[in-house]
Amino acid sequence: MWSTLEPGSSPVDWCEENYTFSPMIAEFVNTVSNVLFFILPPVLIHLFKGYGKIINPGIHVIWILLIVVGLSSAYFHATLSLVGQLLDELAILWVFFAAFSMFFPRRFFPNFLHNDRKRFSLAAVALALIGTCLAIIHPAINAFALMTLGIPSVILLIHEVRREKNERIHRLGVRCASVWVLAVFCWVNDRLLCDAWSAIKFPYLHGLWHIFIFIASYTACVLFAYFSVREERPEKKAILRYWPRNDFELGIPYVLIKTHHKDSEI
Repeated sequence: MWSTLEPGSSPVDWCEENYTFSPMIAEFVNTVSNVLFFILPPVLIHLFKGYGKIINPGIHVIWILLIVVGLSSAYFHATLSLVGQLLDELAILWVFFAAFSMFFPRRFFPNFLHNDRKRFSLAAVALALIGTCLAIIHPAINAFALMTLGIPSVILLIHEVRREKNERIHRLGVRCASVWVLAVFCWVNDRLLCDAWSAIKFPYLHGLWHIFIFIASYTACVLFAYFSVREERPEKKAILRYWPRNDFELGIPYVLIKTHHKDSEI
């Protein structure tokens, strides 16, 4: 049992050379590249304060779980322990199913759920528990299994974006999908073409993956939060806005809820 806590006990070792920058941190770049997971979620919790109050307080669970992902990933890459690997991968699994249960469109629910989101959420929890058990039993294949979850997510995102007439949503959707493709490029190259990238002295693509996948993930959650208002609360009006300046579309996107009486601005 204690051996799983030992540094290097994980079967996974990424391309970055170990203990190059610090004798205390195995993969330094892969560790510190998780910084966005700590910085942006508190900002998003603040920006989505109105959304959580009016539409769904569960949105804050997503932002908190992203912090957990960052903590787990940093611990894993700092130690390369098996416990760190499992914490990292299980945090990703649970944030995926949390978003899945919250945002998956009702029109795609199986008939036996009777259009009931609570039942759907319970089914998602059951799947997450099964996935957790499988991840513990077969940790060597977890990374590849988790990567496959991104494919149907992006397909659904593109489908929902195409149903929307708002050009601002279209542009954000294109940026989100493009950053996801870039993130996958970095992950695959770091995993499968390590020798080639090491030969040109740049074994740090997994660190870039952390940055790009965070941007793609939180942007996708923002978009699905917008679509959820359209599907679940059509009497409310969702507005895509950017912080710190609304006319700067490379800022931080968030969803403002407009009621008949006043905006739920922070």
